[in-house]
Parts: sequence; C-alpha cells; structure tokens
Amino acid sequence: MKALLIKYKSVVKFILTFLTVYFVLTLAYKFYLDFSDGSKYYPDYMTNLVAKQSESLLETFGYDTAIVPHEDQPSMKLIVKGKYVARVVEGCNSISVIILFLSFIIAFAGKFKTTFMYILAGSVLIYSVNVFRIAILSIGLYNYPWRKAILHNAIFPLIIYGMVFLLWMFWVNRFSKLKKKDA
Repeated sequence: MKALLIKYKSVVKFILTFLTVYFVLTLAYKFYLDFSDGSKYYPDYMTNLVAKQSESLLETFGYDTAIVPHEDQPSMKLIVKGKYVARVVEGCNSISVIILFLSFIIAFAGKFKTTFMYILAGSVLIYSVNVFRIAILSIGLYNYPWRKAILHNAIFPLIIYGMVFLLWMFWVNRFSKLKKKDA
C-alpha cells in the first residue's frame, strides 16, 4: 500500500486537495445561504444580483424585461414582454460552478500570483458567461417555449460546463506545476 501511495503521490495529492477545497468552499457557501434571510435581496444577494444583471442585459438586447420575486419559491421570476419565461434560482447564480472551477485550479496550483490571477479571471469569465447564458436562454424560452427541455437541460449546461472544462485544460497545459514537473 505504501508503495502505491508513493508511486501515485501526485494523484493522491490532487484528489485530497480538490476534495478539501471543494468541501470547505461548499460548506462556506452553504453557511452563506443559511444566513441569507432574503429580506433585502431576495432570495439571496448573488441570485438577486444575477437576476438583475440578466434583466439589464435583456433590456440592452431590446427586450422589455422585468424581474420580480417569486411568490411561492425562493427565486426571481424573469418576465420578457409580459410573459413569464423563467425562474432565476440559487443554482443559476454560477457560484457552485465557480467553486468547482476553483477547487480544480487550486488542486493543480502553479505559482501563487499566476494561480490567483487565473482564478480571478476564470471566475469573472464564468460569472459573465452565466449572465449571458441566462439572457440568451430567456430569449430562447420566449421565442421557442416548446424547446425548453433541450435549451435548459442540454445546450446551456453544455456551454457553461464546456467552458469550465476548456479553462481547466488550458490551466493544466499552460500554468500548473504538474506540467513543469513532467516536462
């Protein structure tokens, strides 16, 4: 067993680091959600912010849009031209995806400054693409409501997770310590 641990030390280190960072950040996010009372920013600050930024982006695209708190669920209703097209829920705010991204990058960390800057740039990119994703999805749902399943469950998750995967691959191939050790 000891020989296997020594042989696969870098793999074990990656897995333990990834799981630890993911667990700590997920726990911190859970505490954030538990302590968000929704009195000022419903249902929580980040979800509210993403909903409002999606509304602004849709307005920029020329769509008359409104965001209102959902009466029965902890979400924001997204209304396009008077038609209720989508709910912006906590899972739409990209924080969980950013936590996954951060965990991987930290597990494959390079130099501190490079790692920090990549995490910052990648997180901003993921967040921004997510806001665009919600806006484009809302336009799609407004114009093609019968395509809801494929738009929401296939195409748009593929966009966000595909981008995260490409960011990971770029990181591993350009900046991580692993590449420098094996080169």
